[in-house]
Amino acid sequence: MPFNEVLYNKLIKDGLISTDNLDKAKIESQKRGISIEDFLINEKIIESEKFARIKSEIFNIPYINLTEKAINPEVLNFLPPNVIKNYKIIPFDKNDEVISVGIIDPQNLQAIESIEFLAKKNRLKIKYFIISKDCFDNIIKKYENIGIEVREALGRAKNVNKDRVIEEDEEGNAQEVIRGAPISKIVSVIIRHAVEGKASDIHIEPWKKSTRIRYRVDGILHTSLILPIYVHDSIVSRIKVISGLKIDETRIPQDGRIHLNINGRGIDFRVSVLPLMGREKVVMRILDTSGGVLSLQDLGFNKEHISILENSIKISHGMILVTGPTGSGKSTTLCSLLNMLNKEGVNIVTLEDPVEYHLDGINQSQIREEVGFTFSTGLRSILRQDPDIIMVGEIRDNETAELAIHAGLTGHIVLSTLHTNGAYGAITRLKDMKIEPFLLSSTLNIVIAQRLVRKLCPFCKKKISLPFNLEQETLETFKQTPDIYIKSYGLKIDKNKVLAKDLTFYGAKGCPKCNNTGYRSRVVISEILVMTDNLKNLIANNGSDDKIKEDLKNQKMITMKQDGVLKALSGITTLEEVMKVSKN
Repeated sequence: MPFNEVLYNKLIKDGLISTDNLDKAKIESQKRGISIEDFLINEKIIESEKFARIKSEIFNIPYINLTEKAINPEVLNFLPPNVIKNYKIIPFDKNDEVISVGIIDPQNLQAIESIEFLAKKNRLKIKYFIISKDCFDNIIKKYENIGIEVREALGRAKNVNKDRVIEEDEEGNAQEVIRGAPISKIVSVIIRHAVEGKASDIHIEPWKKSTRIRYRVDGILHTSLILPIYVHDSIVSRIKVISGLKIDETRIPQDGRIHLNINGRGIDFRVSVLPLMGREKVVMRILDTSGGVLSLQDLGFNKEHISILENSIKISHGMILVTGPTGSGKSTTLCSLLNMLNKEGVNIVTLEDPVEYHLDGINQSQIREEVGFTFSTGLRSILRQDPDIIMVGEIRDNETAELAIHAGLTGHIVLSTLHTNGAYGAITRLKDMKIEPFLLSSTLNIVIAQRLVRKLCPFCKKKISLPFNLEQETLETFKQTPDIYIKSYGLKIDKNKVLAKDLTFYGAKGCPKCNNTGYRSRVVISEILVMTDNLKNLIANNGSDDKIKEDLKNQKMITMKQDGVLKALSGITTLEEVMKVSKN
């Protein structure tokens, strides 16, 4: 029986399509001049991966999904780009004896002949795998440009040591200069593709026989490239050159900064070089402010929280704190608040370590602890600069905390961050820093606690059912959520009558638009503690934790978990993401 008939029978037998719909698909695909497989996938009647698995069964060839696999460019380059594109065949792994190849159509004899000719020439055996059309397209999209741009540079970089020389600068210090183009090209490609892929960080990591390039996208690290180890030291040296670091110093960590123009956008990079066993690792934080400072709405704050924040910044003195772990978006929230406060008639001065976002009209100062310019010494100097608004990047010690509190007491607006799990934790932390309760109650205006969760891809998110225990936990959390916040998300659910079956949740599926992750971008989940008169009295008089928490409940404060559940019910994120980041 011809393959197509076997495939059609299998599709019908597995309940993926009816006979009538298959006949209609045959007619429509002929009209469009495409295969039935392409028609069914394009119309989202049958998923591409299901097609691949069915082919795997029919041909008895293993199925593999290569979407999340990093492919070494040297392996990918085993076949010419035109052969890969025309025959839809991908070499993805190789050792001294075997090359592994992904193929969409095992009946494509020309594709098989091409790979077998080259394999025989290199004395390699071939191991075939079935891959889907979407998987192939994703790999081509991911590696096409970077592969083409790196291919020639990799070949030339085998002689990279000839391009590296040591020179002395004006002060007589040894500086290594990369004269040749190959390594510069590779570094440029790595950086540009990270920016185009909306990565927040680039990790360049040495392994025993290779160098791994990973991008952090939406908080998750993904391997993008595997390069041969012989280029690692030169890549590190090139990055040191453009970030103004000492090339001949490999014993201690170094930090630097780069400003580059990428695709017409000015982008800053914060560089950290760390010595490992034998080689150095580089991490580059991408600080892209070309799109301007994000608004509170863009960050994901709900309408009620935005209203609270807008009212709080109208108060002419006191302290606003943002809390959360590293990477929770505290600096971005502070920048958004500073942007709202940035007016012609005010003097805003910041102390930061490091300065991540450059804001026009705001006086930003970089902490340099190695020369004694710390947050505490800097804050003393700032108070002599006639400031109206002060931003202290982080309150790390008792001295900085006391100075910040007194600045808030003497008519300044002070913004800063703390590392605590929740909003109330900021009060406890400041007490631990020996701040008197009566000073806290007089100075503190609001505390924002936040986390970042990944947003669902709008093109492929799907409705899901929850396990019973999680369903009941979520239902209980929802019932305890203040009505005003439920309404702010536009959810028309009566929390007093709601049943588990009335709640709809969404899960990540994955599609080409989100690189099969199911997520695109991130959003804030938050809680805000407002210092009401009653709460100030409780803190000033050393009220118990139970009384303070009861007051927070009475003022209808929403928790991060509750905010996350509302975002999950609105289809913005998944409950899995919310539970992962909201656990204290």
